[in-house]
Amino acid sequence: MTAGGTAAVDPVSDPRATALLFIECQRGVVGDLSVLPALAEAARPALAAMGRLAAGARASGVTVAHLTYLPLAGGRSASQRSPLMRATASTREWSPMHPAYEIVPEVGVGPDDLLLPRHQGISPVHRTEVLAILRNLGTREVVVAGVSTNLAIPAVAIGAADEDFAVTIATDAAVGTPAAHHASMLEHSLAFVARLATVDELLAEWSAA
Repeated sequence: MTAGGTAAVDPVSDPRATALLFIECQRGVVGDLSVLPALAEAARPALAAMGRLAAGARASGVTVAHLTYLPLAGGRSASQRSPLMRATASTREWSPMHPAYEIVPEVGVGPDDLLLPRHQGISPVHRTEVLAILRNLGTREVVVAGVSTNLAIPAVAIGAADEDFAVTIATDAAVGTPAAHHASMLEHSLAFVARLATVDELLAEWSAA
């Protein structure tokens, strides 16, 4: 058991059976064209760690997948009922060629990376093909990074855990706002469904595998 009373999770052991999931690390979310400026400001100090994690994963044979948001039909693919969707309604202008859709340069897109857009909803794994694709690749373990610990990261962690994937949160490559809430989510919520590990710890595990 961990200090918080949750069951310990086995460390990531096989990079070839691991996928690194970057959630919405797009210029229009955490970059210079963000529709959520406070989130982009909070993410700025973590971008370098995200980049190191991405580079280390690629070098170790970990599958890198970018879970992006790309509404279709002028935004009609996404419900506008939630306050978040209404606040980010300008994303209706995004297309695959729109600069806001691009992955931030600190993370980049490698030649073997997967780009898996969702077109509706808040969760990157609910009613999408993400987990099915990972299972078809032989993935057993997922490492989650990006944004945010407010909504999408818990949704991915719980969704993946419910589908019997081992889950790790890359704590210094994950972001939420405000900072106190982010820390609380890691310690008091995500620690119950996922292992918490730093970028340095993950890179060391992968290089030793």
